[in-house]
Amino acid sequence: MIVCETERLRLRWLTLDDAPFIYELLNDPDWLRYLGDRNIHDLAAAREFITSRFLNSYATNGYGLFLTEQLTDGVAVGINGIVSREGLAGPDVGFALLPAYRRMGYAYEASLASLAFARDNLGLKSILAITALHNMASSTLLEKLGLHFTGMITLPGYENELRLFEGPLT
Repeated sequence: MIVCETERLRLRWLTLDDAPFIYELLNDPDWLRYLGDRNIHDLAAAREFITSRFLNSYATNGYGLFLTEQLTDGVAVGINGIVSREGLAGPDVGFALLPAYRRMGYAYEASLASLAFARDNLGLKSILAITALHNMASSTLLEKLGLHFTGMITLPGYENELRLFEGPLT
């Protein structure tokens, strides 16, 4: 299901056919460094992750992280969307890109679309976000999106403190 399109990108629900992409993304060194090892060591594990995390979120919440692909050729570049996490007072915006597609403005473009989706389709007035302490690229992007650092938080299932951001959806 297509969620939205931007000038260069399409955000859509993930399917089990996206397992090779999820395998690649979740084994990217920066994913492992900032988000942790999800034990996705083969395509079967990637399909199970898609089912338990993404498809379950769509069915339960009507939203989640969406596959972000280029409009021109359909190549998957990352994930972006709205997440409901245990330990947070409300939904948060999340994103991750493969290394080859960073520093091209894709994360900003897709995040703006996700925030508009949260405002227009979910009726949210504000949004949260979390980043690893030393993930300055993500922190900078969140500030560019209009979110502000509000403090540190430790979520269930995470070992380290995370930077918490919040901002209005106008």
